[in-house]
Amino acid sequence: MRTALVIGTGLIGTSAALALAGRGVAVHLADHDPERARTAAALGAGTDDPPEGPVDLAVVAVPPAHTAKALADAMGAGLARGYLDVASVKGGPRRELEALSLDLSAYIGTHPMSGKERSGPLAAGADLFEGRPWVLTPTRDTDTEVLNLALELVALCGAVPVVMDADAHDRAVALVSHTPQLLSSLVAARLREADETAVRLCGQGIRDVTRIAASDPRMWVDILSANPGPVADVLAGVAADLDETVRALRSLQSADETERRGGADGIQEVLRRGNEGRARVPGKHGAAPASYEIVAVLIGDRPGELARIFADADHAGVNIEDVRIEHATGRQAGLVQLMVEPMAATLLSAALRERGWSIRQ
Repeated sequence: MRTALVIGTGLIGTSAALALAGRGVAVHLADHDPERARTAAALGAGTDDPPEGPVDLAVVAVPPAHTAKALADAMGAGLARGYLDVASVKGGPRRELEALSLDLSAYIGTHPMSGKERSGPLAAGADLFEGRPWVLTPTRDTDTEVLNLALELVALCGAVPVVMDADAHDRAVALVSHTPQLLSSLVAARLREADETAVRLCGQGIRDVTRIAASDPRMWVDILSANPGPVADVLAGVAADLDETVRALRSLQSADETERRGGADGIQEVLRRGNEGRARVPGKHGAAPASYEIVAVLIGDRPGELARIFADADHAGVNIEDVRIEHATGRQAGLVQLMVEPMAATLLSAALRERGWSIRQ
């Protein structure tokens, strides 16, 4: 791939353009808002000048509701040898294109499984896709050359290709992406009118659950409008579980011991199923999730503290598998939770204490 045209210079389009430009591909940028294309160009994502002739690959990075039209326009104008989109929904755009009776041999649907709460070119980065799955949904009509161009794009962006059927993809993202967004927003909405004293008690749990609730509502309306059925199906199952959980909680208030015991069993079953589902989420490097020990260290909010604690862990010969920070309310301090292999936890705790760190249980 020597040349590419990125149509749509939001977070995903600009990030892909930055990755391609950084690997020596001549990237041309286009957007319905010329100012966004100029911003992306100023960031080093390419040029907002139109290409002089057909490019090797056109990457359509517009909202799902506009994907099919943008693709059809680009294909009708003969802008590239191959065309792909990066919309988060795959079945709908493909069916819209099929309804237009276009030759789709030069097209392949794709979806990089990465993003941020922020949108727009200023939020973009060439490393956005590093190590992340990038779904490809070829059909029997997809030309081999176009599939190879898509695989080259994925490789240049540092992502991991995953081949799926388009409708299977849409059902999957309804479960692992779209429903979590709505549930996060629903929980965060409870905080809007909450008493200030309650909000001040927010800890890491509520921060984890509501992190993605900061996403752009307009963007998510576009996404959910393109995949409403599968998302509604998942939410219907969640709603049924919620109804059962509410009944179990009410039973715990009963004066009848048998009813209380039944309520406790119902809550335990929900939590057990949650344990089993969580255990299926891939762990480090996509392997089965590992069971790590947590070494919690009190850390001040000062420059260089994280670097120092990592250096001390390295000095002890312990690999940090994962890390989280829980900030203390009203204090310039927090807890750094260092996840390590169980056999390394005691060694790391002792080594950090020796170097003056305060270890918390």
